[in-house]
Amino acid sequence: MREKLEQIKAEALRQIESSDALEKLNEVRVNYLGKKGELTAVLKGMKEVAPEDRPKVGQLVNETREEIERVLEESVKKMERALREARMKKEVIDVTLPAKKNNVGHRHPSTIALEEVERIFIGMGYEVVEGPEIERDYYNFEALNIPADHPAKDEQDTFYITGDILLRTQTSSTQVHEMEKGRLPIRMIAPGRVFRSDEVDATHSPSFHQIEGLVIDKNITLADLKGTLAEFAKELFGEETKVKFRPHHFPFTEPSAEMDVTCFKCGGKGCRFCKGEGWIEILGCGMVHPHVLEMSGIDPEKYSGFAFGVGLERIALLKYEIDDMRLLYENDVRFLKQF
Repeated sequence: MREKLEQIKAEALRQIESSDALEKLNEVRVNYLGKKGELTAVLKGMKEVAPEDRPKVGQLVNETREEIERVLEESVKKMERALREARMKKEVIDVTLPAKKNNVGHRHPSTIALEEVERIFIGMGYEVVEGPEIERDYYNFEALNIPADHPAKDEQDTFYITGDILLRTQTSSTQVHEMEKGRLPIRMIAPGRVFRSDEVDATHSPSFHQIEGLVIDKNITLADLKGTLAEFAKELFGEETKVKFRPHHFPFTEPSAEMDVTCFKCGGKGCRFCKGEGWIEILGCGMVHPHVLEMSGIDPEKYSGFAFGVGLERIALLKYEIDDMRLLYENDVRFLKQF
């Protein structure tokens, strides 16, 4: 039995020494120390050993097991250390290499344009006011002098949630909410998203942004409107910018006008950008209709005011010379990186 145990130990040590991978060392452990290993088989054969010799044989088996386990553990640690050193040499860090740059986002061109418009009007003493995108028909139409049978309603009578609730088609409804509060005078702009049933193309979208402005005070005249918007145009497009007002019609203002600015590419001489006219339409405006004041609880005999509305996307398209509105919404990183 002693000779057999010596043979088992010698063969196990030989296999341990010749192993070149952790997997092979594990195989040696299983083959010799496992439940079906060589030493376990010897223990199972103890019934064939004389009772007086069994303690000696058991001791020899334990000594053999301990020796194999000791050599096996040393080999495993030695091999793990060698593998770790090899991996560290392979994965060494070159501190001279440039660091990886983080991709940091930035403001959207529409956001840049909006913040510039807000800065201009805040500098004039205006307040930035937000209103609900889901609005009642009364605030979106009737309170702005657009009754149910008015032709102007046909162009905007679009996304309804119920018979009386719709997605707002203009941020002018925010102006009505402010007028109803009765806190006069009012100097405000109302930027926000609006919704209309438009086909998507280079200049139209069913969802876009407007910036509405409103001033209500005593002795407000058309001269105040023209002076304010002329200063706004110069701040936005440059000191040399001139403005031109053309008569127009809006139900909630009287008189009403469309405002053009001189083309900032050619200075008004005419070019491809302004289609040879020298002028670019920028916004609609006018004096607040007396009936609109009355419906909001303001006495038109004591107070007057003016209002204007400009499309935020239109400002961004003009200011950054973008020829397709869809580029602002498609999230193409190649386009957005330019800003």
